[in-house]
Amino acid sequence: MSAPAGPDRDPGLQPERTRLAWRRTTLASTVAALLAMKSALHGGLSPASLAVCALCCALWLGFLLVAHHRIRVLTGAPDPQAFPPRHATAAALLTVALAVCGAALVL
Repeated sequence: MSAPAGPDRDPGLQPERTRLAWRRTTLASTVAALLAMKSALHGGLSPASLAVCALCCALWLGFLLVAHHRIRVLTGAPDPQAFPPRHATAAALLTVALAVCGAALVL
């Protein structure tokens, strides 16, 4: 049974660990987007490959914005706010969409 969170709650290093996890996830997302774009452009330039590259870039930028916002929140306050559900949903959907784009390029 956990104690109720009060005003004297000490989060310890949890915000820092979470911030570092967001940085690692952003780095992994960057690598995945670059590999997907490389795979799309491997056969030469075509309208379809350019569209896939643009989609991968847009998805990556969206994820980067959500992650950067979360990193700023975790860095800026001694007691950071909880992750809003709409931001968590956006991060999850962007990650899944980028994974689907990468999988479509591999197959």
